[in-house]
Amino acid sequence: MDFSDIASVSGKGTLFQIIQPTRTGVILESLDEHKKKMVATMHNKVSILSEISIYTTDAEGAVPLEDVMRKIHIEFDGDTDLDKNSSPEELKAFLKFVLPDYDEGRVYVSDIKKVVSWYDQLVKQAPEVLVEKKEEEKEVVKKAPKKKEAKKGE
Repeated sequence: MDFSDIASVSGKGTLFQIIQPTRTGVILESLDEHKKKMVATMHNKVSILSEISIYTTDAEGAVPLEDVMRKIHIEFDGDTDLDKNSSPEELKAFLKFVLPDYDEGRVYVSDIKKVVSWYDQLVKQAPEVLVEKKEEEKEVVKKAPKKKEAKKGE
């Protein structure tokens, strides 16, 4: 599982794993211990985590949520010591520590609360997505056989 397999549905407090697309929407399963399934239609606002970014003030203008989550995991190793009752100042200081050039005018406290909540859920329900993929990809490249290229004229 990776960030492209996980979605958030507006109005729902948990993250969902994308199970399968349907003609009218997508089948989702909650990541929590209940594993409740639901069909999200076009009436639901579904956001896939791999498509979410956080605004920054640098030249790129945004950083993918996946990169931010992995940096949080490296810095805090599963325990941010924050929750939904944390003060706005604590939440802003937290994000400033993790992402120093985040755009304070476009990233709201409610957005930071979502990041913290999603991170806590991922640590508990899908910690494998927070591990850097580069090591796994290197092993796959080493094991993959090299293809012989055909010469021109053959």
